Amino acid sequence: MSSSQQSASIGTIHSLELPYVMTNRPMAFYSASCPAPAISTSDSAASKPKPCCVCTQEKSKRDECMLFSSAADPAADCKSTIDQYRTCMAGFGFKV
Repeated sequence: MSSSQQSASIGTIHSLELPYVMTNRPMAFYSASCPAPAISTSDSAASKPKPCCVCTQEKSKRDECMLFSSAADPAADCKSTIDQYRTCMAGFGFKV
């Protein structure tokens, strides 16, 4: 086999393999903007809610207290509402 035939056959093999490989995988595999789903090893992680969706009332009270506090140290002034929020989040398994 001459070198031109060899390079032609190698090029042909590569061009034939690439579409074959791509057709055996889902399109999401090739998309950089679509992250792979996380694999959960326990059932509790699947049933655990997102932190943004729990303790919304406590979070609103905490934020309002911190934003509108006229004290020099808003964190000290709003300690009770912050503690309520932390207790609520801990009840769902989140550490704040």
